[in-house]
Amino acid sequence: MKDPQEGGWTSGETFEEFLTRRGVTRREFLSFCSRVAACFAAATLPGASGALAQEMAQKLSGAGRPSVIYLQLQECTGCLESLLRSGSSPIDRLILEHVSLDYNELLMAPSGSAAEEVLQKAAASPHLLLVNGSVPLRDDGAYCTIGGDSAANLLKRAAQKASAIMAVGACAEYGCVQAASPNLTGAVGVSDVITDRPVVNISGCPPIAETITATLTYYLAYGHPPPLDGMGRPLFAYGQRIHDKCPRRASFDAGQFAERFDDENARRGYCLYRLGCKGPATFAPCATVEWNLGQSFPIKAGHPCLGCTERHFYDRMTPFYRRLPGFVVPGLGVEATANTVGAAAVAASVGGVVVHSAATVIARKRSKKAQPETLPLAVLGDTEPPTRDEDQKT
Repeated sequence: MKDPQEGGWTSGETFEEFLTRRGVTRREFLSFCSRVAACFAAATLPGASGALAQEMAQKLSGAGRPSVIYLQLQECTGCLESLLRSGSSPIDRLILEHVSLDYNELLMAPSGSAAEEVLQKAAASPHLLLVNGSVPLRDDGAYCTIGGDSAANLLKRAAQKASAIMAVGACAEYGCVQAASPNLTGAVGVSDVITDRPVVNISGCPPIAETITATLTYYLAYGHPPPLDGMGRPLFAYGQRIHDKCPRRASFDAGQFAERFDDENARRGYCLYRLGCKGPATFAPCATVEWNLGQSFPIKAGHPCLGCTERHFYDRMTPFYRRLPGFVVPGLGVEATANTVGAAAVAASVGGVVVHSAATVIARKRSKKAQPETLPLAVLGDTEPPTRDEDQKT
C-alpha cells in the first residue's frame, strides 16, 4: 500500500494542505483558479474573472474531501474515457485525486459481492453522485442490470443521500443514441428517474473533460452547483452557441462555404455550414474551451459540428452531413436565420422547453412521413449533398 505521506490524501486534510504536500506552489494553484474562473466569468460576468479567481482560491483552499459515487449505466464508457484521457494539467488531475472516488465500475479493483458492499457503504453517507449512461425502463429495466438489479433501482438507491447529482454526458442527460427512434429499451435520462431534486446536466457525447472538472471544482469551492440554464446545464459552458465563437464565423458572414470536404474552399478554411455543420443551433463550449488543453475541436479541425450537446441530436440533427433544413444560404441572409434559430433556442432553454428551431421541428415531421422509423445509413449523411439550386429554393 502506498504511504499517504508520499502523495495520498489523509483524513481531515484540506485541499490547500493536500496540494502543498504534493509540491504544488501557490502560484500554480492561483493559475488554476484563474483558468477556472475565466471559464465561469466568460458566460456570466466578463471582466470579473480576477476577483472570482481570488474568491474561488479562498473557498477551495479550505474545502474538504467529498465522497463520490460514479455510476455507469447504459453507456459506452466514452464520457469517463474523455475525462481520463483529456491531457488535463497536473492540477486538474489533483482535483480528481482529491475527490474520494469510492465507487466506479470501470476503475475500481473489487468486483462481484465485494463491489456491491463498497457501493452500499458509500451510499449510506452523504456523497456526490455522478452518473454516466441512460436508464432503460422498458421490460422492467432488463436491458441494463448491475448486481442482479435494474439500473433504475440502482440509481434510486445511490441518489437517496446524494448532496448533488450530475448527469455526465448525453446518455445520462436524456438517453442519447439509445433513446433515438424507436428507443427499443425505453431509455431515459437521470432527471426522468430522480424527480425530487435538481440534476446538473453536463451535455455532450462525450463532454469536454474540463467542463466536468470545472463543474466539480465549483461544487468543491461553493458547496453547490454553478448557475444552470433551463435544461439544467452549467451556464458557463452552455450559455453560447458554437456559432458565436466559431473561428470560421467570418467566412459564414461573408457567404464563403465549403461545398465538399476536399474542395478548394475547404482547404481555405471556409465555413462548413453546407456540409451539415450544426454550430448555429448548438450550445457548447467547444469553440472556447476546445479539446485536449485547448488544442482543437471538430470545426477547427475541418469537421462539421454534429450538435451532440443538444437533446435528441441523433433524431433532430440527422442526416449529419447535410445542412439544417429550412435554412437559406445566400450570404448574409443565413446569418439572420441563424440568429433567429439561436434566439429560439435561448427562449426554449430559459423556459425549459427542448426546441432547437421551428424549422427543425417541421422538417422532422416531414421526414417522419417520408421515411420509416429506422433510418439506416442515411442518418450518417450517406446521401448526395444539396445543390446550390436546392439551397436557394429552401
